Parts: sequence; C-alpha cells; structure tokens
Amino acid sequence: MKDSVIAAQQAPSAQRTTRDLTRAAVSGWLGTAMEFMDFQLYSLAAAIVFNKIFFPDVSPAIGLIAAMATYGVGYVARLAGAVYFGRMGDRIGRKKVLYLTILLMGASTTLIGALPTYATIGLLAPVLLVVLRLVQGFGAGAEIAGATVMLTEYAPVRKRGLISSLVSLGTNSGTLAASGLWAVLLAVLSEDQLLAWGWRLPFLLSFALMIFAVWLRRSLKESPVFEERPDVVDGVALARDEAESAIATADKHEGGVLAAGIRQRKGKAFFLALGLRFGQAGNSGLIQTFLVGYIATNLAVGRSVPTDAIVYGSLVGFATVPVIGLLGDRFGRRTVYLALSLLTVALAFPVMLLVTSGSTPGVMIGMVLGLNVGVLGLFSLESVTMAELFGSRNRFTQLALAKEIGGILATAIGPVLAATLTTVTGSWWPIAAMLIVYSLITFVSAFLAPETRGRDLVRLEDAV
Repeated sequence: MKDSVIAAQQAPSAQRTTRDLTRAAVSGWLGTAMEFMDFQLYSLAAAIVFNKIFFPDVSPAIGLIAAMATYGVGYVARLAGAVYFGRMGDRIGRKKVLYLTILLMGASTTLIGALPTYATIGLLAPVLLVVLRLVQGFGAGAEIAGATVMLTEYAPVRKRGLISSLVSLGTNSGTLAASGLWAVLLAVLSEDQLLAWGWRLPFLLSFALMIFAVWLRRSLKESPVFEERPDVVDGVALARDEAESAIATADKHEGGVLAAGIRQRKGKAFFLALGLRFGQAGNSGLIQTFLVGYIATNLAVGRSVPTDAIVYGSLVGFATVPVIGLLGDRFGRRTVYLALSLLTVALAFPVMLLVTSGSTPGVMIGMVLGLNVGVLGLFSLESVTMAELFGSRNRFTQLALAKEIGGILATAIGPVLAATLTTVTGSWWPIAAMLIVYSLITFVSAFLAPETRGRDLVRLEDAV
C-alpha cells in the first residue's frame, strides 16, 4: 500500500479537458438548480397555500406559522444528510454521492405533488407532508455542498470564483423557475382552482428535470482533486492511522506536511465558515420565504406581487452572481465579503420601508435589492470561500455541515421566528433587525478569516 501512495505522489496531476469542465459545470448548476427549485416550490407553497390545504382549522396567522414549521423541518433532515453523504463523499468520491442525492430530492418532490390534502385524509395529510419533506431534505443535505466541492475542485485557480459562482447561478435558476411557475399559476388560476389542483403542477413537473440530471451525472468524471489526494488509494480514502502510516515515506520529501494535514485539529475553519453562511442563509429565509407569505397576508397588494418580485430579483441575479465572483477573483474573497455584509446592514431598514410601503413598485424594488445584495451576492462568495477554507481530506463533510447547521440556525428557524415576532409586535421591524444581525455575524466572520484566494485545494489541512 505504501508503494501505491508513493506512486500517487509521483504521478502527474489528474487531467481534465474543457469538455470535462463543461460537463461538471452543467451538472453542478443543474443539480443546485433542482435543489433550490424543489425547496423554493415548497417554501412558496408553504407561504401561499399549505396553511389552507394542510392546516385549515386554525387562524391564518397560526396556519402560516405551522406551514413555516413544515418548511423548517426539512433543514433538520438536511443535517443528517450532510453527515451521511458528506463522509461518503470524502471517502469514496464526490461523483457517487451526487448521483444518489439527485435521486432522493427528485423522487420526494414529485411525490409531494401527489399528496392527498387535509380535506381528504385529515391529520395524516400534514404527517405525510412532513415525511416527504424530511426525505427531500436528507437528499438535499449534501447536494449543494457536493456541487460546490466538485465545481471548485475542477475550476482553474485564477477563475475559481467565477466558475464556482455557477453553483450560485444554479440556486438562482431554481428560484427563478419555481417563482416563475408560481407566478403563472397565481396569474391564470382562481383561488379555488389553485387550492383544488393547481398547486400540484410545479411539483409533478419537477420529475422531468430529475431524469435529465440523473442522465447527465452518470457520465461525470470524478473530481481531479480527489484523485490527487495523497491519502486516496484505488479511489477510496484510507483511514487516518492507515493514511498517516502509508504516506510516511513520501512525506519526507514534503517536510512532514502530509501527515500534519491528517493530524490537524479541526474547528477554526468550520466555525468561520458557519459564520460566513449565516448572513446568506438567514437573509434568504427572510426574503425568499417569509416575506412572500407576510406580504400576501398583511399588505394590501396583489397576491402575485411578492412572487413577481422574486422572479425579477432572480433575473437581476444572473448579472449579480458572476460579477461578485469576478470581484472575488480580482480583489480577494475577504474584501468583497466585508463590503457586501456591511452594505446589507445599511440597507436593512430602507429595504423593509420599501417592502411595507403598500405600493407595488416599493415592494418590487425592496425585494429585488434585498435579494441581490443580501442573498445572491453573499452566496456567490460563499460557494468558493467555504471550499477553499477546508482541506481536501474532510472538505465535503465540513462544508456540508457548515451549510446545513447554518441553514437550521438561520434559514429554518428564521422564518418561524419572524412569523412569531411580527405577530406578537404587530410590526415589520423585527425582520429588519434580523437581517442586520445575520449580516453582522457574516461581517465578523469575514474579518477573522484568512484570505483563501488561490489556495492549493489538494492540501489536506484546513486554511486555519
């Protein structure tokens, strides 16, 4: 086994063609688009109709809280999926995990569209909804982390921020597709039609996207970084003691850094990544999920206005995301992170004043601005920075856990907390305060983090 590891150290780097990179980019974009389309379909349904068809026997405010809670439980399952699939991805490779996660997400999302409602089977309906939401979350727990790791490890060093931003464009594409579908449904269907059968259509249509994504990933090559890892032999990562012993001879030529990377105590990079995640994840839950229901329930504007605003914001995001990726490549991740998080803090109250103004233009401008600065801009940086913070041996696991724990603490709990606080206070100011808190956490984390631009991703140790 030692000979195998030494040979791997001396072998040329794994080669990938432009076609391989293109396939990896399309696969990462499509899988992330599917994940976020599934979750945005669910979040919009939870905000608009689920409180009426799965929780009809309570007040509108309590129904909204209950619907937001079913949205939130998926993030608990995502954490379990992050642990299970993350460890698998670090041990046997990124490709196999990405194949499994897309199957789980697509099947559960399609089945949600076939669920009977409370009027048909009573309390069993919301129970089945929660079960499918848990399965959906379990598969999604490693999808975006896997796509992020795969694409970042494929990308050329000087264009890593730009190419990795395709993951963020995938989230934007999924959000746009889901919001567009809901906008069409709200525009052409009456409320009775929407509640009777219209809400099912987006979930059922997602089946076609799943089939295409599965076909594409069957021919995807493994990450070149995974193949170059010094602790990987015959496509499988060695256990810690085994790896440390096996690379001892090769390590003499590396000054002991290989074994040091295996022995490094984890924690610093993880908590910094968790803080970086907070701003984007928390702001996303508030702007893309909670505000849609809040506007529809509390403001005297058309019911399609908030979903239209998400659509327009997502369209603008197709320019925002790659621009932020380019800025990160040019000026460094840390500098752009600090600027964006501070800008989000400064805009929190102005954005909410626009959203709650009662005018359609105000809602549109506020939502588009908040989505692009506080969510999509930060997400473009997050995709590459978190991958660069971690060493190759545990990158998939740590990145997945940081994303999903951040999701539970911010994206899942945030809408429920916001629904509770706005109900208790009768005002919108708690939403602005939460946007500020989330963004300040990210600012402090970026301030404490090292610059990761250009880091060698084959290295086993974390950046800190």
